[in-house]
Amino acid sequence: MESARFLVGQFLLAMPGIGDPRFDQAVIAMCAHDEEGAVGIGIGAAIDGLSLHDVLAQVEIDPGEAPDAPVHFGGPVEPSRGFVIHSNDWGGQDTIDVAGRWALSGTLDVLKAIADGKGPRRWVVSLGYAGWGEGQLDGEMLRHGWFNVPGDEALLYDLPAAERWAAGFASAGIDPRMLASETGRA
Repeated sequence: MESARFLVGQFLLAMPGIGDPRFDQAVIAMCAHDEEGAVGIGIGAAIDGLSLHDVLAQVEIDPGEAPDAPVHFGGPVEPSRGFVIHSNDWGGQDTIDVAGRWALSGTLDVLKAIADGKGPRRWVVSLGYAGWGEGQLDGEMLRHGWFNVPGDEALLYDLPAAERWAAGFASAGIDPRMLASETGRA
């Protein structure tokens, strides 16, 4: 499936009026997409009142050298499960390469490495993920729902979560203020 190879390592931006308030102005870093379904990690919204140091305390890891950073709403599936999207300069127990653009880890070893100052150079922490069943995302891509843009490192690591959605559209030459929340009818 051509679209499967294309979306991995890309960002999905929720179109206005997507119909699910959990995805208003969502930015999803696509990590897997094949005939069986798709998985992405939300990076477009920080969870109010929760930081990396809070998460480290919950799993009994001394924050050590880790800077306190926001924790993102990764998606509505398994919202208590943590994921770290990070640079490819570190690998752990379950790390997967995402199209050579970034890596994804979901076990405590990445958090321990970050706290010890021996982890990946760049990282984003999220709780939960977005998941789609067989053919579901392909169908949503054909309707008014998602827009994909290249998996730009600056968008992933350099911008605050609240700026990523607009910046993603801007990277494609689109002013998101001009987007309609409904499709036309002819």
